[in-house]
Amino acid sequence: MKKIAFALAGMVSLTAAAQSDASIKNHYESFYQQMKSQGDIRGAIDGLTHLLVLEPTQARKDTLAYYYLNANMHNQAINVLGAEKDTDASDLAVEVKAIALKSLNQPQLAVQQFDILFSRQPDVFKAYELVDLNLQIGKIAEAETYIKYGLENAKDDEMLPFYEAKPPYQVPIKAAFKYQEGLLKYNQDKTNFDQAISLIDEAIVMAPNFALAKRIKELLLKQKEAAQQPATGEDGGK
Repeated sequence: MKKIAFALAGMVSLTAAAQSDASIKNHYESFYQQMKSQGDIRGAIDGLTHLLVLEPTQARKDTLAYYYLNANMHNQAINVLGAEKDTDASDLAVEVKAIALKSLNQPQLAVQQFDILFSRQPDVFKAYELVDLNLQIGKIAEAETYIKYGLENAKDDEMLPFYEAKPPYQVPIKAAFKYQEGLLKYNQDKTNFDQAISLIDEAIVMAPNFALAKRIKELLLKQKEAAQQPATGEDGGK
C-alpha cells in the first residue's frame, strides 16, 4: 500500500509541476502578446526571453535577436544568435547578424552574412553593402564584382539614404555605385587621382546633393596637390 501511495504522490507531483509549467508559459505568452500590442520592445524582449527559457525554439531565438536589433542592442542580438556563418539559418537570423555586425564595426564578419543574403536573393542594396564592406577589408576584386552588378542592375528610381550629414539625404543608388567605383580605382592605385576623381564627378552629376562624394573629392584633390609638391630638404631647398 505504501508503494502505491508513493507512486500516486509522485504522479500528483508531476501533474502539478506540468500544470504549473503550462500556467507559467501561458502567463508569459499573454504578457508577450500584450507587450507587442503596446509597442513595448523592452517588455516584448522580457516576455520572449522567459518563453525561450521555458520552451527553447530557433524561431524564438531569431525573433528575440530581431527585437534586440530594433532596440539598437547589437551585442545582445549577436549573443543570442552567434556571429558564425550559418548557411542553414533563417533569412531573419542572417539579416539580423549582418546588420548587427556591421553596426558593431565587424566588417570581416558582416560581409559573410551579407554574402548569404545576396546568394539567396540578389539585389542592388545588398550589393552596395557588399561593396562597402569588401572595400573596408581590402577585398578589391570582390568589391569590383558587386560594383559591376550594381551599375548593371540599378534602376533610375532606386534611392539610397545617407546619414553622415544632418539632415540625412538620399541619392540614386546608381550614383552611389559610381562613387564607390571611384574609391575602388583609388584603392587599386593610390597615385591615380584623376580617374578616381573623374568617376566621383560622374556620381555628383547624377546626384548634385551627394555631400559624401563632394567631401571625398575634396580630400582627393588635396592629396593630389600634396603629391605634386616638389620635395624639399631639411634646409628648405637652399
